[in-house]
Amino acid sequence: MNTIDNEMKAKTIAEALPYIQLYRKKTIVVKYGGNAMINEELKEAVMHDLVLLSTVGIKVVLVHGGGPAINETLNKIGVESKFSNGLRVTDKETVDVVQMVLAGKVNKDLVCKIGNLGGHAIGLSGMDGNMIKCKPLDDEHGYVGEIIDTNMDVINEVLANNFIPVISTIGYDENGNCYNINADTVAAQIAGDLKAAALISMTDIVGLLRDVSDESTKIQRVLISDIPALIADGIIKGGMIPKIDSMTQAIRNGCEKAFIIDGRVPHSILMELLTDEGLGTMFRSR
Repeated sequence: MNTIDNEMKAKTIAEALPYIQLYRKKTIVVKYGGNAMINEELKEAVMHDLVLLSTVGIKVVLVHGGGPAINETLNKIGVESKFSNGLRVTDKETVDVVQMVLAGKVNKDLVCKIGNLGGHAIGLSGMDGNMIKCKPLDDEHGYVGEIIDTNMDVINEVLANNFIPVISTIGYDENGNCYNINADTVAAQIAGDLKAAALISMTDIVGLLRDVSDESTKIQRVLISDIPALIADGIIKGGMIPKIDSMTQAIRNGCEKAFIIDGRVPHSILMELLTDEGLGTMFRSR
């Protein structure tokens, strides 16, 4: 049995080699959220994947949210969580909590976990190095930001020194106010600005499905030119529309390809990037 297991492991490594060579010295951006962020076993697997990719010479950027941790802290201080159109309604008290939780506890926990696995990471937010400048999205959502300018210097500096930048999704305005920003939006912006080889969005679904009740109908590859028709047919709908819009924008801005993968599957990042079959749905321009 050990011989068979070792042969399978060797075959898996051999299959991964051309993909490691393909991505080596290139940048991938991982948007991290969903169940993979609150399940400790899955969290360990995700951080393991990132450390492995970094170790073989792939430049990894991790962009994270932290909705459950924010909700938990708000509950502890007696502040009700409110949402509108899928976005957190963020008043001044709430944005202070968002800044504390995302740029503080959540971010540093991830940095520490990467370090404990033998990797090297530095925690950042969109407020560091003038990375993400914002304006208010609208009056309804308060301190929810719309990105108006970015500066990738600090990310490039961190990558050049072989560290993994771990980025919390808050930004700033010219008056020093903090803004909460959708994690898909931030990840896509960064992937486009860095001309990344890939953007990986970790979700709680197996990928884009033709029939949402049947996981066997997963679509493996989508051209962004086909997305309007998929929306018209109702295949892309609801909360998937803004997520895929962000990924489409990343590709149009220079990211080579984007993936939606199932973050509930351990080592899903490696399965998507380093195997022939992949795992989720890939989006490309051609």
